[in-house]
Amino acid sequence: MIPSNPPLVASRASRYHTTMLFQAPSLGIYIRIIAIVALFLGLNDASRLLGISMGSTSPISSMGFTAFAYLAVFSLVRLFAAVGLWLKASWGAVLLVGATVVELALYLTGSPDVRMTALGFAMRLILLAAISVVFALSLRFTRAQAD
Repeated sequence: MIPSNPPLVASRASRYHTTMLFQAPSLGIYIRIIAIVALFLGLNDASRLLGISMGSTSPISSMGFTAFAYLAVFSLVRLFAAVGLWLKASWGAVLLVGATVVELALYLTGSPDVRMTALGFAMRLILLAAISVVFALSLRFTRAQAD
């Protein structure tokens, strides 16, 4: 006879379920909209990496190697974050916040390697505000369930 330990399993399941309430129905559509916006921003950055609108000019020669590397990292992280958000996993939100905060910080401190248009800057601010709302609502739901 194999001994079982159901109370321990139940406590683990409840602990993991209440870390981020991304599975809440009210947040599901909102999180997926954020995922789509993050996906489009990541694909836009990827198109800049590939030099889609630059003709025969190499993206590395026009941007510089450091700017190319920054853009590659931010693009990949944003694409992975979009997938994580679509799956409603909390790591997607963490990746998105981390990449967006670092990118905006580099841009605002005047780094010549991070370039973006006014629309790109506004979209990143909106994305950061939207994911902050998700974190706040998740925290609020968690506290409401604890009471």
